[in-house]
Amino acid sequence: MPAYIHHHDDIEPGFVICPSCVGLEMYVRDVEPHWSMAKIDFTYECASCGTEVRQTVVKPELRH
Repeated sequence: MPAYIHHHDDIEPGFVICPSCVGLEMYVRDVEPHWSMAKIDFTYECASCGTEVRQTVVKPELRH
């Protein structure tokens, strides 16, 4: 496994519903981590109509 992959139990993107097909779930087409790993961009695509949706997940603050 590459060293740059980080597994986070706290961050799990929920499923995304296609805005065009209304009701069909979209799949993750691309994942783009930012250089600081503070944010991750997910690109979802609908298998039926091809609509793309981008969602940014922000890393939660660590609590001690």
